[in-house]
Amino acid sequence: MPVTVELPSDEATRVHALIDRLGLPGLIDVHTHFMPKSVLDKVWAYFDSVGPLTGREWGIAYRFDEAERVAKLRELGVVGWSSLNYPHKPGMAQWLNRWSADFAAAQPDCLQSATFYPEPGAGDYVAEAIASGAEIFKAHVQVGAYDPTDDLLDGVWASLQESGVPVVLHAGSGPTPGEFTGPQRVRSVLERFPGLKLIIAHLGMPEYGEFLDLCDEFAGVHLDTTMVFTQFVENDMPFPKDRLGDLVRLGDRVLLGTDFPNIPYPYVEALDAIVGLGLGDDWCRGVLHDNAARLFGRV
Repeated sequence: MPVTVELPSDEATRVHALIDRLGLPGLIDVHTHFMPKSVLDKVWAYFDSVGPLTGREWGIAYRFDEAERVAKLRELGVVGWSSLNYPHKPGMAQWLNRWSADFAAAQPDCLQSATFYPEPGAGDYVAEAIASGAEIFKAHVQVGAYDPTDDLLDGVWASLQESGVPVVLHAGSGPTPGEFTGPQRVRSVLERFPGLKLIIAHLGMPEYGEFLDLCDEFAGVHLDTTMVFTQFVENDMPFPKDRLGDLVRLGDRVLLGTDFPNIPYPYVEALDAIVGLGLGDDWCRGVLHDNAARLFGRV
């Protein structure tokens, strides 16, 4: 049975109060998901079944149809977002890229998103997606169960490095480790392609420190806040408080991410958790809007 998540009736009011207090034009959320219905239905069914990659009850807070989900983001003051899709087998990526390009064409607030998988021709279709306007890619090492150092991805990483298009990369070992998760393989990719712009999803949870070190070492590495700092995650994979200073020091490369709509709590809870760190209004302005606006040219 799907778990019900109760949404506060004043959620939009609370979010806009924060936006107004910080003097922002809105929020930019780099880690949201809009997918073909057949794919999203399977994703939601996986969460409902307490699948092995989650291992716990996981309600879908925004289990709405597509139009309602778009409207909800706008109601919450989100002025820029993504439609991150990701394949779990060969032969899916190009179809997902076409769908994402059509979706972005109909939704100007949405960054044109794309993805890839280690398969023959991946470098070619990634280059085609970039040429057609892709602004952000998603790579999910855990779900895809692939090695990011696979030779079949050499052309992909080369094209992405040359173009400067960022990649949201889920390579951390949370919520459960996979065969190819963890920071070491990401480091190997960066040593070969040091100019890549990677956005480490979930701040690399639970290997927060190691991914912060990569961010410190490679100028193109960014971090997104997806689910981190919320009570849902802090209970099992708390962010190390002794690394908060690094978050401040690297603050211009920390970006808002949420995993909307697939989160098991209200959207405002993620924002409250970020602000509740007490790292200052300037830091929050960067995370919630300015850093992504600069990265994606939406200033």
